[in-house]
Amino acid sequence: MTVEPADGADTGTGTDGAALRERRREQQGWYFYDFACSVYSTSVLTVFLGPYLTSVAKAAADAEGFVHPLGIPVRAGSLFAYSVSLSVIVAVLLMPLAGAWADRTGLKKPLLAVAAYVGAAATTGMFFLSGDRYLLGALLLIIANASLSVSMVLYNAFLPQIAEPAERDAVSARGWAFGYASGALVLLLNLALYSGHDTFGLSESAAVRICLASAGLWWGAFTLIPLRRLRDRRIPPSGEGAVGSGWRHLVATIKDMRRYPLTLSFLLAYLVYNDGVQTVISQASIYGSEELGLDQTTLIIAVLLVQILAVAGALGMGRLARTHGAKRTILGSLAVWTLILAAGYFLPARSSWWFFALAAGIGLVLGGSQALSRSLFSHLVPRGKEAAYFSAYEMSDRGLSWLGPLVFGLAYQLTGSYRDAIISLVIFFALGFLLLARVPVREAVAAAGNPAPERI
Repeated sequence: MTVEPADGADTGTGTDGAALRERRREQQGWYFYDFACSVYSTSVLTVFLGPYLTSVAKAAADAEGFVHPLGIPVRAGSLFAYSVSLSVIVAVLLMPLAGAWADRTGLKKPLLAVAAYVGAAATTGMFFLSGDRYLLGALLLIIANASLSVSMVLYNAFLPQIAEPAERDAVSARGWAFGYASGALVLLLNLALYSGHDTFGLSESAAVRICLASAGLWWGAFTLIPLRRLRDRRIPPSGEGAVGSGWRHLVATIKDMRRYPLTLSFLLAYLVYNDGVQTVISQASIYGSEELGLDQTTLIIAVLLVQILAVAGALGMGRLARTHGAKRTILGSLAVWTLILAAGYFLPARSSWWFFALAAGIGLVLGGSQALSRSLFSHLVPRGKEAAYFSAYEMSDRGLSWLGPLVFGLAYQLTGSYRDAIISLVIFFALGFLLLARVPVREAVAAAGNPAPERI
């Protein structure tokens, strides 16, 4: 594999026509990794796997509703949440290793290929998840979810190399849009297959397993585009082992953040409320199917609604931020998230229209709360340290979102009620609101040495 020179050579970020065309080509390839892997997040993690793995676990459960992986009694309804939580812990261990190796060797593309195809293979293997094979399902989920997190660290690391500072927001937003577009498109295909499974001569279980496996095939197929168009840059050797240098770099970044306590305070607030956001996304289908008794078709339509409205919500909240400031807009979104959970707790069973209304509310605040959090954090990063600080941000975003699923699973384990489990997540939004409210963002921007916008 060809490794291109980095500093002092043509990196595709110059101003001449040939370099501009090369940069655009890389950017277009980069968009397609979001297009490839977002289908896993939408179809597998959000819609199909939670309810299906729970049904498989219940088929293997004893008379009291428990399965016993490694001899540990686990309520069947908590298995999915625990598996998601464990997958994030595995990702936390792997992400610094992959990032360190990529930083030392400059070979991000082959590492991206490995992470992507391990995740895609595990997802495709979910076709064989039938009967009482709950352990197989949990293992494949852990592998696929951890692989996705590792691949996203490597994927995001290409952004500073393929986009100049002035265009990074736009390039990042296009990748995000590609991901939502693919998620909506494949969900429409899933809806057609699942709702018409009798027409195709398939059982409901077979239709779900095809939908799961097709997400893996989609992930693998469209990953070929970024792998063909992105190119690695050679970096000067550091003389240190990849693992050692990576962990030292991570520790050094955390120590440096102590010089900017207000930036660290924001990152802590984000870690807390984003954990709640990620847990709601991953556990909503379980709640809808197990507690509210909604069918899979209703869940697919609800997630489609979230996908579509997330784009509109992000644009709308962006406009609100221009007039009210990003901090106030995020705080408002956290208040809405709390109201959504409260409404979900009282939602009547088998009421699809009320569930759609809840999905609409989630869609309107989902994209905006995450997009504005990223843009607000960018103002709090000292100049010249963007890559290191955004690596820590990425760890907060994907690597530390394990506590919410654990709390959700424990709440159900102890009470046997998904309503109690969903309302337990209010603590993440309430605590995140309080932590963010205490951050003087204008002072934090100044402390980081950056000019503050008129409204923040």
